[in-house]
Amino acid sequence: MKIAVLSRAPQAYSTQRLRAAAQQRGHDVKVLNTLKFAIDLTGDEPDLHFRGKQLSDYDAILPRIGSSITYFGTAVVRQFEQMDVYTPNTANGISSARDKLRASQILSRHGIAMPATAFVRNRADVRPAIERVGGAPVVIKLLEGTQGIGVILAPQVKVAEAIIETLHSTRQNVLIQKFIAESRGRDIRALVVGDRVVAAMRRVAAGDEFRSNVHRGGSVEAVQLDPAYEAVAVRSAQIMGLRVAGVDMLEGDDGPLVMEVNSSPGLQGIEQATKLDVAGAIIDYIAAQVAFPEIDVRQRLTVSTGYGVAELSVHNAAELVGKTLGESGLWERDITVLTLHRGVSVIPNPRKNFVLEADDRLLCFGKLDEMRSMIPERRRRRAKVRKLPKAPLT
Repeated sequence: MKIAVLSRAPQAYSTQRLRAAAQQRGHDVKVLNTLKFAIDLTGDEPDLHFRGKQLSDYDAILPRIGSSITYFGTAVVRQFEQMDVYTPNTANGISSARDKLRASQILSRHGIAMPATAFVRNRADVRPAIERVGGAPVVIKLLEGTQGIGVILAPQVKVAEAIIETLHSTRQNVLIQKFIAESRGRDIRALVVGDRVVAAMRRVAAGDEFRSNVHRGGSVEAVQLDPAYEAVAVRSAQIMGLRVAGVDMLEGDDGPLVMEVNSSPGLQGIEQATKLDVAGAIIDYIAAQVAFPEIDVRQRLTVSTGYGVAELSVHNAAELVGKTLGESGLWERDITVLTLHRGVSVIPNPRKNFVLEADDRLLCFGKLDEMRSMIPERRRRRAKVRKLPKAPLT
């Protein structure tokens, strides 16, 4: 297998370990500076140039995109995707994970437990937002901070308001998040590769510091995760579209609370804490998946006129309740069910003998007109056309 590690830090521990693990397994591996690429859209097919020359063929890439070059870095990854080169982390996944607000919105949509979070811009909305997340103390986070930078603990409401006002004045967007006191300056980092957690560690903040990041002086120790924590970590990474990810979780009173999903997790801390070959597990996973490059499903399935992807909900009073998928008539209407969502469970490629229940959600591909006809119409009052006022303009 010929693999490229996209990194601007060839001497970094993580980059060196990934390179060494690939070489130990007999793969041809190169570390390529992400900023040295040029995207070529002039030909019949998407292409890339590296250092002024046409890029040779690669079987897979492993992106290590830093926060300072997210836009260009994800553009390069997206170009590799269009060239059908395998990547465990897609451009969309990297972009979504890098934006803390966007990541929180996506994870909350799928029922992932997180610390109560609010996002506001108007000064008058700050105090109500602080109250909604549980009051002071609160954690204030910059949307694209990394390694604990841009994370502030505000002990009082007035202090929080002053900090947020100052950051807003510099055109910074911030999240307001509940402070989880029971975590006591500790969190869990789970390293997800594919559909399993290959290693996990607990990070403990140093002294009075509430941020447990290793870069802030925090200590690490290996930990055996509870199955509930493993399941949340794997599901969070999959929801974000990442096959290699570091999922950071707080240990709340009611279970795991996801703080962040990192698309370029560092390997030094977790390998030293667990003594496990995490880099090797990543390379082994890529080698097993290289024949199945990630594709943008919506992009591929909506190129036919009149066809598209939609989600259909089975309402309580729907005729589909109690029927099997085979009896639903969907196939006769040229609609294929790709996945069935029931609560937090996902059933891929469900069989025709699967019985539908109320509140099931069906991710379908088929004729858009047919799918639109299955959505119940909302009753609306017919708007009356009023007479033009005497003074229409003020």
